Amino acid sequence: MDDQRAQAHAAAGALFFDDVGRLLLVTPTYKSSLDIPGGYVEPGETPHEACVREVREELGIQPAIGRLLVADWAPDSRDGDKVLFVFDGGVLSDELLGRITFADGELSAYAFHPVEELDELLIERLALRLKAAVTAYERGETAYLEHGRPV
Repeated sequence: MDDQRAQAHAAAGALFFDDVGRLLLVTPTYKSSLDIPGGYVEPGETPHEACVREVREELGIQPAIGRLLVADWAPDSRDGDKVLFVFDGGVLSDELLGRITFADGELSAYAFHPVEELDELLIERLALRLKAAVTAYERGETAYLEHGRPV
């Protein structure tokens, strides 16, 4: 019998807020849709470590990255299966916002958006994931999702 284990990639990102509760979304240079800061987990790295590294590389800042908000199983026949982790980045201070740079060239802009606009701004699965992350943040919980939806 062939060994048919899942060969999923792991990625991690941070959910950041401004002082009025809007979410930070970034504009990647390599795709047409908005996203949150983050990226793939490298060999030997934990998802939390990957999140910290990706935020530092993409935004040029090192805010404290907190607890896990969401783990989402996201199979995709085109890009391959993924397990996506969203961590609590908290509220970004004006001081940290003033230090954001796009040194690695993966991002070209950022902006804060109300949670109510996520469905209009993001691909469906990401909007679902981020809304679940906001709920987990507000409730002090962690959510497990499949395809962006609670199980």
